[in-house]
Amino acid sequence: MDQHVHVVTLATPDLDAARAFYAGGLGWEPLLDVPGEILFFRIAPGTVLALFEAAKFAADLGLPAPVAPAGLTLAHNVADPDGVRRLAADMAAAGGTVLTPPQDGAFGGVFHALVADPGGVVWEIAHNPGWRVDDDGTVHLG
Repeated sequence: MDQHVHVVTLATPDLDAARAFYAGGLGWEPLLDVPGEILFFRIAPGTVLALFEAAKFAADLGLPAPVAPAGLTLAHNVADPDGVRRLAADMAAAGGTVLTPPQDGAFGGVFHALVADPGGVVWEIAHNPGWRVDDDGTVHLG
């Protein structure tokens, strides 16, 4: 298997709230929007984030009840601490919930904030001076 992930699919309890947050609040352009079912956003070259209405997601998996994302975060790196502050504020204004305000992290010299989208997906907005992200999305660690 090639070392690639093309689609990350997350259950969301309120697809309309997710649409309002990502498209309306953050200005993301949907790649495909199937009202009442699923919403796709291109998040990097070759990578798509899918937000699947939770009950339909559970049915697709053959589960009796909707599942919520747990034990994971999505991360977005920015160039400096002010970028963390700005994006956390923008996400809150778009309907997100700030879980951890912008601050120094406990690990690796990172400055970050944690913000949950309306469905509970947790985003880490981070500035890590030891990391670099190229314009094409290539991440360099250390």
